[in-house]
Amino acid sequence: MKKNIFIILALFMGISIAASAQAPYKNGIGVSVGNMQALSFKTFAGNHFAFQVDLGTKYIATDGHFKNADLTNVHFWTLELNPNIMFEGRLAGGLYGLVGIGGSIGYSWSTFSWGWFNTRSDFGKCGANGIFGMEYKFKAPVALQFDFRPGYGCLFAEHFDAHYFDWSVNLGVRYTF
Repeated sequence: MKKNIFIILALFMGISIAASAQAPYKNGIGVSVGNMQALSFKTFAGNHFAFQVDLGTKYIATDGHFKNADLTNVHFWTLELNPNIMFEGRLAGGLYGLVGIGGSIGYSWSTFSWGWFNTRSDFGKCGANGIFGMEYKFKAPVALQFDFRPGYGCLFAEHFDAHYFDWSVNLGVRYTF
């Protein structure tokens, strides 16, 4: 069964790479704003397959129970690296649709306050996400990308772990070359 799935995926990727459509550009570097503020780099490995890496910060607000703690109204900041592999296809003119998967790894921190007591806590952060969106490549060397990244996140420390729905809605602009 695994062998058949591998063969089907390999054929699909080969056909996609051999298709006549051209990638909108080779490389792009820029910024992304939204739930995640990041520096972004994107490169195309073929006509349809792109690899994108974002390095930035994200704000997480909790509103309920995690696995081992009640963390209502606790706020976390993360510094994370988010690589994504995407299939991107032309829809019309300079408009492209994209779909893919990715992950995240990073560092998170929070300051807890209960009355007069304040403490800072530090955590590791990891996760997995999907990515769905659209990109518009202008005739100038500029591309504009809008994406949604639903996923799973985990904050962890020595005696604590928190699992949550990790999501991001972003608008990115890139200089392409």
